[in-house]
Amino acid sequence: MTETTAPVVISCGEPAGVGPEIAAAAWAALRDHVPMVWMGDPRHLPDGTPYQVIDHASQAGSVGADALPVLAYSFPNPAIPGTPDPANAQGVIDVIAACVGLVRTGAASALCTAPIHKQALIEGARFSYPGHTEYLATLAGGDHRAVMMLASDQLRVVPVTIHIPLVEVPTVLTPALLRETIEITDAALRADFGIRAPRLAVSGLNPHAGEGGTMGQEELRWINRLIADMRDEGFDLRGPLPADTMFHATARAKYDAALAMYHDQALIPIKTLDFDRGVNVTLGLPFVRTSPDHGTAFDIAGQGGANPTSMIEAIKLAAQMANR
Repeated sequence: MTETTAPVVISCGEPAGVGPEIAAAAWAALRDHVPMVWMGDPRHLPDGTPYQVIDHASQAGSVGADALPVLAYSFPNPAIPGTPDPANAQGVIDVIAACVGLVRTGAASALCTAPIHKQALIEGARFSYPGHTEYLATLAGGDHRAVMMLASDQLRVVPVTIHIPLVEVPTVLTPALLRETIEITDAALRADFGIRAPRLAVSGLNPHAGEGGTMGQEELRWINRLIADMRDEGFDLRGPLPADTMFHATARAKYDAALAMYHDQALIPIKTLDFDRGVNVTLGLPFVRTSPDHGTAFDIAGQGGANPTSMIEAIKLAAQMANR
């Protein structure tokens, strides 16, 4: 699978969640196919995980290793499954930043992040970002706007607005924001997914895409016009489409990615269609970043029953995107 010797670096995420468990399981499944290295405190790995502490990411640049290569980062405390420790919050943040540094210098080919718990980071380290995506955009430096895509074999979907209350969506959603999101998505499908002529479907904001103005005015006021203008510029767009009819199998066959206007409008369909295999991909960054499409799962952490499929798919996709 791998064409580059630089490994995919996996950040530890929240130590009290399932991140260390699914990272170890993903390495076991992919060690003969994708070079990878995990960064975190080895004490947080599941008991019995074979690991080898290394000094540089380049030492993980091969496949078939007998032990998980680890770039050790010491946390203040051990992890108690299901109970995040505020003292460990800064370590979670620092590991993410260190992993980004490895990718930006070329020591790693791509970044795959394990889930974080935002409340724990806020309480323990005054984390000021709505989530991973926004923090990564800051770490990228410059004028990068990060766009979140959820991807699986069945669907790729992009929420135009992300982690904001629903009541704020009509205000935050602007022609400039929608245009930029379409442009970033189109460019990423070409560069990262190898799609030469991306077909994009755009949902309406309102039920039935406004139904001629009887269920909302945004489509008539500006969404229709923006989509028409961008079609004239050469973008292959269809919409605005009613969100309740654009995700069944026949509709999905007509586009390569869908753009939805707010978080749940985008995430409900992909998590319903392919919960275990969904991957979170950050578009618009100067490096490749993926993540499993689920959270810390405190309720099952430390029990050995977490499903690693999404993490496996995230690492595989990260390697594929880096090779492109």
